[in-house]
Amino acid sequence: MMVFDAVLALHPGDEVGRMLRSPALRAAGRCYAFTSGDAMIVKLPAARVGQLVAAGVGEPCAPRPGRPMREWIRVPAAGSLDLILEARAFVTGRP
Repeated sequence: MMVFDAVLALHPGDEVGRMLRSPALRAAGRCYAFTSGDAMIVKLPAARVGQLVAAGVGEPCAPRPGRPMREWIRVPAAGSLDLILEARAFVTGRP
């Protein structure tokens, strides 16, 4: 996926792995983004997820109906680079 390539160009020490059987990006062993169909799922603080959902940017990630993952948001893959980098900063504790 092209967005993965862009992130890996900025952070070559990160790696591609799997999350919920989908390609995922990891930093320091922690997953911060993965694909799902034509969407990207990114890990952000729960309050930030709430802000983005309220703004109509994305929707909560709920792999099981009715059980959303509170720190994960589903956004369109196109234009998701900034949110992926924000997610990376969140899981690593640094920009």
